[in-house]
Amino acid sequence: MTPMSVRTPDTDENTAPHRAGFACFVGRPNAGKSTLTNALVGQKVAITSNRPQTTRHTVRGIVHRPDAQLILVDTPGLHKPRTLLGERLNDIVRTTWAEVDVIGFCLPADQKLGPGDRFIAKELAEIRKTPKVAIVTKTDLVDSKTLAEQLIAIDQLGRELGIEWAEIVPVSAVGDKQVQLVADLLIPLLPESPPLYPEGDLTDEPEMVMVAELIREAALEGVRDELPHSIAVVVEEMLPRENRPADRPLLDIHANVYIERPSQKGIIIGPKGSRLKEVGMKSRKHIEALLGTPVFLDLHVKVAKDWQRDPKQLRKLGF
Repeated sequence: MTPMSVRTPDTDENTAPHRAGFACFVGRPNAGKSTLTNALVGQKVAITSNRPQTTRHTVRGIVHRPDAQLILVDTPGLHKPRTLLGERLNDIVRTTWAEVDVIGFCLPADQKLGPGDRFIAKELAEIRKTPKVAIVTKTDLVDSKTLAEQLIAIDQLGRELGIEWAEIVPVSAVGDKQVQLVADLLIPLLPESPPLYPEGDLTDEPEMVMVAELIREAALEGVRDELPHSIAVVVEEMLPRENRPADRPLLDIHANVYIERPSQKGIIIGPKGSRLKEVGMKSRKHIEALLGTPVFLDLHVKVAKDWQRDPKQLRKLGF
């Protein structure tokens, strides 16, 4: 009788196939998708804000592991659109869902399931083949009883709509609780594949787009409630300053902050230009960290009348 072979953990590690693929975080606006993306990648690749609808571009963050490469697609929050911009953002979401290997549905622990969550869950139920993981975010804001009730509610929602959750996992990206567990649960759901991006790449988003997003994040801070959706940023130029010594490079960045009405200009610029100066200082710090070089940032505020509803303006602003 031949002895039974036992696979040790070492053998498993050596023979486990490499996996690589795309995971998409979905959820209503402000559900913690961008914060979770940044926590998993370990660097700021998606802009975050306590304003809904902050994310407008699908930012890919790339998590490298010896056995896997997890590419995170961060989409805008799915919502009932009121403008042409809103419709285009929703189209981006649905196209992304159809192309990824696994979907993570982000639901904040501190808010009961509402019509917005149900609206998204119904859409997800239509996508049969893609595995779905329910991710309960912001667990640092609730006690264990509230968290348990949310986990039960999410399980019931899945049963009601015929969604079989591959996993339900609570996480706090801010408190760094169970962040790596999210990656551990998503990776086995990816196809076997060699790495799709070079080691060290954290995102495939063009640098100019990322710089524009960092400026927009700084511009969103502390403005009145009606302003967030009216702000768009376009980087016109990024050029190394000429005749600088090799050990003291400087990158000149010229960018325009667009708003929809002349009356909003004063809000962004602030008394004697104080707000715009603050936006420049905050965003420059993040841009320098991202690009690894000193930056001179030249910001101008311009009016693009009702750009959210104008197809021509939307194209010009990159949507």
